[in-house]
Amino acid sequence: MFVKFSLIGLLIGSVVSGASTEETSIEVGKPAPQFSLKNVDGKDVSLSEFKGKIVVLEWTNPGCPFVVGHYKNGNMPKLQKELAEKGVIWLAINSTNKNHKDYLSPSEFKAQMSEWKANATHYLLDEDGKVGKMYDAKTTPHMFVIDKNGNLAYMGAIDDDRSTNGGKDAKVNYVRKAVEELLSGKEVSEKVTKQYGCSVKY
Repeated sequence: MFVKFSLIGLLIGSVVSGASTEETSIEVGKPAPQFSLKNVDGKDVSLSEFKGKIVVLEWTNPGCPFVVGHYKNGNMPKLQKELAEKGVIWLAINSTNKNHKDYLSPSEFKAQMSEWKANATHYLLDEDGKVGKMYDAKTTPHMFVIDKNGNLAYMGAIDDDRSTNGGKDAKVNYVRKAVEELLSGKEVSEKVTKQYGCSVKY
């Protein structure tokens, strides 16, 4: 009996260990995983193209009330424009599965972002969810900031207003704060926060 339980324990331990390794595959201070995705115009866009620049990754789903809130009140488009003017690259990534009701075709995704007057550098489609899972993106929105050296500098929530108000009552916008610190040559003071929003529809 002892041998059986020991074997079971070892098996459970290896499964837990494997899960733990996967969870920590994305880590602040380490190189951001490289990827290439098609944008809404069918062009291949690779993270490596933006070497030497600060890059913001935004996981998005226009069918999510949290995303709707941030776009409809202008919070997200305003921040995208503000950071673009400072030379920051913003990649909005949609990892919604093709079979989910929230799925939008490239043209529909493009039209929705246009309607919301979004200002991202590119709108990317991750239909098989590979990039989202690579980054362990859990919610929409889920935000990541990559520094000029290609290292992950921040990951988590966009701000501290954990509601569908779209940041209306936010006291801190973590993404803006992280980017401003990087642009000033400082280390990001708040590197990880708890993301909030709808689950990514893998």
